[in-house]
Amino acid sequence: MSETKKVTHKKDSLAPALAISAALHLVLVIVLLVGADFGKTATPTPKAGSTIDATVIDPAVVNAQAQKIRQQRAQAKQEEAERLKRLEQQAQRLEQQREQEEQRLREVKRQKLEAERQAREEKKRLAEQKAQAEEQARIAREKAQQAERERQRKLEEKRQAELAAEQAEKARQQKLAEQRKAEEAAKKAEAERQRKLAERKKAEEEARKAEQARQEAERKAEEAKRRQQEQEAALNDLFSGLESEASQRQSARGQFIQDEVARYGAIFTQMIQQRLLVDDGLTGQECVVNMRLSPTGLLLDVKEKAGNTRLCRATKTAVVSVSQFPMPDDGDIIAKLREIELTVRPN
Repeated sequence: MSETKKVTHKKDSLAPALAISAALHLVLVIVLLVGADFGKTATPTPKAGSTIDATVIDPAVVNAQAQKIRQQRAQAKQEEAERLKRLEQQAQRLEQQREQEEQRLREVKRQKLEAERQAREEKKRLAEQKAQAEEQARIAREKAQQAERERQRKLEEKRQAELAAEQAEKARQQKLAEQRKAEEAAKKAEAERQRKLAERKKAEEEARKAEQARQEAERKAEEAKRRQQEQEAALNDLFSGLESEASQRQSARGQFIQDEVARYGAIFTQMIQQRLLVDDGLTGQECVVNMRLSPTGLLLDVKEKAGNTRLCRATKTAVVSVSQFPMPDDGDIIAKLREIELTVRPN
């Protein structure tokens, strides 16, 4: 298409030169014809009393004029050829610039598509990491719950052992006459008590280890969250120039804060329930409390909002027993957790 434009442009630029050349040829033909007519006309016999006027065309003048016309045509043709050459060179430069611009635009488009592909892959990888962290936290919670059930079972065994010791003591008092047999029974009861005490210490040690495992799981979850925040910051830098992506990141940030607040609320509730001492008569009841925490998780105040009175008293005691709650590093999440409302239900 560019070659067609060049040919059309050349034809348009030759039109003025061709018109000038045709006009000069026409003048030359007229001059030659007039000169030929004068040369062929015989000189008439002068009449008496008449004046004869004659015009003579000098061939040298005509030839000089023709030569001048030919020189002008040659000069005009040369100038036109030079002008066409300059236009052709300019058109070539413009074509090269157009091709370079098209190549640059193709490269920009390719880089943009590559950046979008990398962003999609990074987003997918972050989602997988988050899912793994949540799964690890769930496993840690299950282990903590299992350890708590084991502790309750050991406490029940301890209560049964203490009851057995009391019964043995009553038997000793009833059989005071049989001193030796009673002392033997007392020795056996003491041995049983020592065994139960050892089991109690073992259960407390297992509970302590379970608590350490839970804290380690929370630490790993916090580490995963920190890495996720760093990766989100990198994505924010990558897409800082795209308004639509910025809007999506802002929405994702809000959802992330809500999810983290809910997750920490569940951790707080679990810590309170582990220290909750209630009887079976409160099963199915619930208590709503409002806690006010410092930025480091230190308990500042706890208030009863609604629920069973006895359960709320036990809940407040359990909250005070915890006293220090884990807090994230994110300032926005901390602001949401500093005053939080929790619903506690006996397991």
